[in-house]
Amino acid sequence: MNDRENCRRPLRKDAERNRQRVIEAARHLCATKGLDATLNDVAHHAGVGVGTVYRRFATKEDLFKAIFEDRLNQLADLAETALREQDSWQGFASFVQQVWEITVTDRGMGEIAFSKIQVGERLEAARHRLLSHLSKLVERAQNDGHLRPEVSPTDIPMMGLMLVAVSQFAGAVEPHLWRRYVEFFLEGLRNRNPAMRLELNALSDDQLDTAIQTWRPDGLV
Repeated sequence: MNDRENCRRPLRKDAERNRQRVIEAARHLCATKGLDATLNDVAHHAGVGVGTVYRRFATKEDLFKAIFEDRLNQLADLAETALREQDSWQGFASFVQQVWEITVTDRGMGEIAFSKIQVGERLEAARHRLLSHLSKLVERAQNDGHLRPEVSPTDIPMMGLMLVAVSQFAGAVEPHLWRRYVEFFLEGLRNRNPAMRLELNALSDDQLDTAIQTWRPDGLV
């Protein structure tokens, strides 16, 4: 090993350390600011130069892909765990509560999950995996008679977005108020009265996809 190789090794370690600082800073900022966070914001929060961020991630979309692909796969892993729960209602309820909590407390995650931001096929595959597991959780709980037959997997993101609205409206007064409405939602989803039917149908998969296609978070307009 020559002297030049010895000199380069610390630089590689520094580069990886800076990359991790950038990603951690981006996670924090996206959770609080959503997709409004800029690469300049990330650099300032990470304590590195703007050039360091741009060398690692040419665009915001590249950075978001690095952050949220892992997050969506973690949620899909949680859904797989919920599917192994013996009680299908408990599996469904515990999972959607986790999804809703992340939607409310991680603004950027919610914006990524419920919009068609073009950040790569791998992120899209992770989102598809998550929605596939959610569909299985819904079907299983309905087959066991726990979940209202009208409930669709597309209802879950809609409820998540409503909880976000509660959090944004009343968060400064009572930051945990949205949890009250989680309880209302779950109670309303239970198959308590089979004779009662809702007047309106859930969005179809195509309608949800259309809504996703036409909604772009402010940070990427």
